[in-house]
Amino acid sequence: MPKYHFICQDCGEVTAADIPMGEYHRNPPTFFHCAKPQIRYFPPTDYTALDNALAGDRHYDGLRASDGTDISTRSKHQAYMKAKGLTTVDDYKESWAKARKDRDDYYTGRKGTITKADIRETIERFEAEGRFR
Repeated sequence: MPKYHFICQDCGEVTAADIPMGEYHRNPPTFFHCAKPQIRYFPPTDYTALDNALAGDRHYDGLRASDGTDISTRSKHQAYMKAKGLTTVDDYKESWAKARKDRDDYYTGRKGTITKADIRETIERFEAEGRFR
C-alpha cells in the first residue's frame, strides 16, 4: 500500500498515511492542521524503496510455500518453482519479447507482411500472364 504525504501550509507539519491507490483516487482524503487543509507533499529522495510498497521484493518477506518450504526471496522462490516443475511469469520474458519483436516486424512490413499493394500486384501479374479465366 503506498504512503501519501501531506504538509501543513502554515507550520510545515507532515502527515503520512498508508492509503490504497484506488481509495485515494476515488475519495482523496483531506487532512487538517492549524485549522487549514494540508496539501499533497512529495518527500525528498532520501526515502528508500521500503517506503514504496510497489518497489523491491518486500512481498517475499516471510513467504512460505503451501508445503512449508521457505521462499522468502526471489531466488529461493525461483529455485523452488524450478525444482517442482512449476513456472512463473518471469520464465516467459524472453519468449514474450521475441513475440513482440515478431509482431512489430510483421506490422511494420519488415517480415512477411502481405499488404493490399502486394495483392494488387499479384492479381495484375496473374492477369497479364493469363492465369485468370
